[in-house]
Amino acid sequence: MGSEKGENCIWLVGEDESRGSDPIVLFKFRCSSCSVITRFPRYNDPLKLLETRRGRCGEWANCFTLYCRAFGYESRLILDFTDHVWTECFSHVLGRWVHLDACDAVYDNPLLYEKGWGKNLTYIIGIAKDGVYDVARRYTRKWHEVLSRRNITTEPIASAVLSDITKECRKALSSHEIRTLEIRDRQEAEELEREIHAQDDFSISLPGRQSGAREWRIARSELGSNETSLSSSACPVRICVDDHVRNIYNAFSVLVSEIVINGIAKATTIKILNTLKTLLLDLRSTSFRVRSLSLNAGPDHPLFSVHQIVLPLDSLLDALSLKRETETGGKMVICLADDPVKTSIALPVALDALDDTIHTVNCMNSFGRESLFPPLLKSNRISSGSVLASGEQLPFGIATSAFDGIHVSKWEEPNGGKGCWIIYKTKDGQMHDLEAYELMSANDAPERDPMDWIVEGSSDGGTSWNILDKQTSQMFDKRFNRRTFKIESVRQMSNAFKFRFLAVRDSKAASRFQIGSIDLYAKSS
Repeated sequence: MGSEKGENCIWLVGEDESRGSDPIVLFKFRCSSCSVITRFPRYNDPLKLLETRRGRCGEWANCFTLYCRAFGYESRLILDFTDHVWTECFSHVLGRWVHLDACDAVYDNPLLYEKGWGKNLTYIIGIAKDGVYDVARRYTRKWHEVLSRRNITTEPIASAVLSDITKECRKALSSHEIRTLEIRDRQEAEELEREIHAQDDFSISLPGRQSGAREWRIARSELGSNETSLSSSACPVRICVDDHVRNIYNAFSVLVSEIVINGIAKATTIKILNTLKTLLLDLRSTSFRVRSLSLNAGPDHPLFSVHQIVLPLDSLLDALSLKRETETGGKMVICLADDPVKTSIALPVALDALDDTIHTVNCMNSFGRESLFPPLLKSNRISSGSVLASGEQLPFGIATSAFDGIHVSKWEEPNGGKGCWIIYKTKDGQMHDLEAYELMSANDAPERDPMDWIVEGSSDGGTSWNILDKQTSQMFDKRFNRRTFKIESVRQMSNAFKFRFLAVRDSKAASRFQIGSIDLYAKSS
């Protein structure tokens, strides 16, 4: 039994023999204020981790690596001897291993630990089903300093041990598989050799550690050197991977426009949309690797022909990485057209967008050409930009969650109850004339909803700003309440947009800020 102080408590370390032949390390911590002891077992079994949903970096990395492997990615667990764990996946597109940290939600930024967290790295070992690898050179620009701290054994002995373990792991592989792995090993070795001679880019600033209590991060000296005032960002720049959201919204806009222009009644429209929802739900329930659905697509099917009007569904199917094929006997099959992961990611977005559309149509007193504008139509949504925020809540409340098109996700700012901000920069500096934007309340805690805010635009990437819209005393009357705001001021072309949220609904009851989604719509050119 040992003990360690940290995070306002004293950790007591022992072993739990309750699992018989498979003992686990058991941590207990005693609060230094009230002396209450909490049991905290460190499980390694992925199924147990998915059940408990509790842990530190080791548990997060184990679960995330499991998911990566389940989706078919070649993955390995990365063990940092200075006390951290993360994942690498091999990208066949990039032809190299990619760094992925589930704890801090960071992608392909291997210098994070040395340059952002301020770690003095030593050994970093990649552990895969086909071998173990020394990958420390990928994570440093100070290789000679790292070498001076690697004193467990000599470098030749360390290399020989890893080589022996790798050979043992590959015993059952065919000679062809071994040759393929050896070629990739040589390519990685050449890449890592280049890394240690690469010049550091001092213009790039990386954040300190975001996960864990602030006191704990301070004790570990992992806050980094760029944690400054509340006016600065406490999270890194994040890229929005949401092109599929724009495509889905555009496809729904085309579909609804075709229905309205051809005079389809409101009741029939709702029937069509609900039929489409049933189709998407049935597709979602099928296996993601071989997703397909067979249906009778005769002339009277509400999805394919209404009063002799053929509905434009192909653009929606394309946005979902799906296609339709005709079988013998007149049946139609909706099936995968591309990577199944793309469809798995896109289907929840489409279902949420469909629910919004059905709700909007239901609430309309007049359903006709005069309704062909937001919120019914969501065309020209700006996507694929980058986001920087005043702060974010890891691991689920990161800034890009506001732009992923999914209802249940949200951006949370832990200290945003009395003010916070988020900046969206367009892809490649593209200029847009902002016509409208939508905000949607998050899943819970109404007291954290935005109440007062200012929207600004910049034509120089964020150096100078002009006010585009200002709102005060706004209220969201329910959860997942989507509200549209049109830009009434003199518009300007912008390549960056800033939301300054000045106050939440009840700042006395909530120190946090949260928003379910932010959607930006450009004026048609």
